[in-house]
Amino acid sequence: MATLHLIDYCNPVIVLKPSIKSIFIKTDNRNYGGASRVRIVPRACLQKPSLTRRHLLADTAAISVAPLILGIESPAKSEEPVLAEWERVYLPIDPGVVLLDIAFVPDDLNHGFLLGTRQTIMETKDGGNTWVPRSIPSAEDEDFNYRFNSISFRGKEGWIVGKPAILLYTSDAGESWERIPLSAQLPGDIVYIKATGENSAEMVTDEGAIYVTSNRGYNWRAAVQETVSATLNRTVSSGISGASYYTGTFNTVNRSPDGSYVAVSSRGNFYLTWEPGQPYWQPHNRAVARRIQNMGWRADGGLWLLVRGGGLYLSKGTGISEDFEEIPVQSRGFGILDVGYRSKLPMEEAWAAGGSGILLRTTNGGKTWTRDKAADNIAANLYSVKFIDNKKGFVLGNDGVLLRFLG
Repeated sequence: MATLHLIDYCNPVIVLKPSIKSIFIKTDNRNYGGASRVRIVPRACLQKPSLTRRHLLADTAAISVAPLILGIESPAKSEEPVLAEWERVYLPIDPGVVLLDIAFVPDDLNHGFLLGTRQTIMETKDGGNTWVPRSIPSAEDEDFNYRFNSISFRGKEGWIVGKPAILLYTSDAGESWERIPLSAQLPGDIVYIKATGENSAEMVTDEGAIYVTSNRGYNWRAAVQETVSATLNRTVSSGISGASYYTGTFNTVNRSPDGSYVAVSSRGNFYLTWEPGQPYWQPHNRAVARRIQNMGWRADGGLWLLVRGGGLYLSKGTGISEDFEEIPVQSRGFGILDVGYRSKLPMEEAWAAGGSGILLRTTNGGKTWTRDKAADNIAANLYSVKFIDNKKGFVLGNDGVLLRFLG
C-alpha cells in the first residue's frame, strides 16, 4: 500500500502510514451515487505553526494525493454496463450453460420457459424478470445430460425437443410434461419444433428430415422424401459448390411464418431451402465470398444472411432468392450470429447479436445499423435474438447470459 506523507506543523517530522481517523476529521458522510463522499480537513494544532516553503509544498502535495490514494473522492464504477434498451437477468444456473431457446404461453405471457445445455429448463411466471430451475421427472429417468434445443407453444399445448433424442409434451401450459417415445431410426438430432395447431406440431432434424404430427406426437409423417445427404448425393452434378464436401448436417435452420425453411450447411459453403409441398430440399450456391454463419427471414418475407467475420447481407425483394447485397455494419470484426425482428412495416425494427457482446439495431428494415456500445463490455457471445411480441424480447448467450428487452 502506498505511504501517505503528512507534515505536522507543530512537530515537523514525517508521519508514516497514519491512522485516517487520527489525521482527518470526517465532516460529511452523505451518499452520492452509492459511494460515500468524505471531506478531508487537516486537524488543527494548538500552537502557531512556523511555516516554511518546504513545509507548504509537502503539505499541499500530501492533501492533493490523499483522495487518489485512499480512493474516497470518486464514486465506484459499476462492473456491469448500463444498457439503454436491455437489462441483464441473472439466472441461478451454472455459468457454463449455453442458452438455446425461449418461449411463453400465448394465453399468459408472464409464464414462460427457457432452455439450454446441461439439461437446463428454467421457468418464469413474472414475464421473465426472475427465473427458477424446473425439474421434469420424465426427462431425468435416464443417465443423460440433455441439450434442450427448441420449445414452442400454441394455446396451452407445448413441445420441447432435445439431444439425445427426446420429446416432451404439455397440454396444461407447462404445469406437467409427459415424455413421448421417438423412433431409434430417426435420422439425425432434433434441432427445431413448431406447434402448428391442436395436437399438431412440426419438427426438423439436423439431417434435413421434417416430420409432422396431428395426434400429440404418437405418429409422425415425413414431409420430405429424403434427407439432405441423399438429395445432394443425387444432385451433386447440379453445380452446387461445396455439395460434394457436405458433412450431412445443418449448422442452423430457421422457419418463416408461412412454413418455409432456410438452412445453412455445417461448413457454411452453401444453403438450402424448403417450401411446403416440395418433396426435397433445394440447395443454393452462396452469393458471397465468405462462408455463411446463419440465415433467416425478415419481417417483409425476404432473407437476411450473416457471414463469418461479421458481414451482413439482405436479399433483394421478398421470398427465396440468391441475389444479396451487403449492408455496412459496425461489428468490430466479431461475428454476428443472429437477427431478430421486433416489428413489421412500416418501422421494421430489428436487433442483431453476436460475439463479444455485440448488439446492433435497425429501424428501417436493415438498411442501416447502429451499435449499442454499452453492450460491448458483456463478456459473452450472444447467440440468439427472440422477440415474443413488440414489447417482449430476449437475447440468449453463453455462460448463462440472458438479456431482457426494456423497450
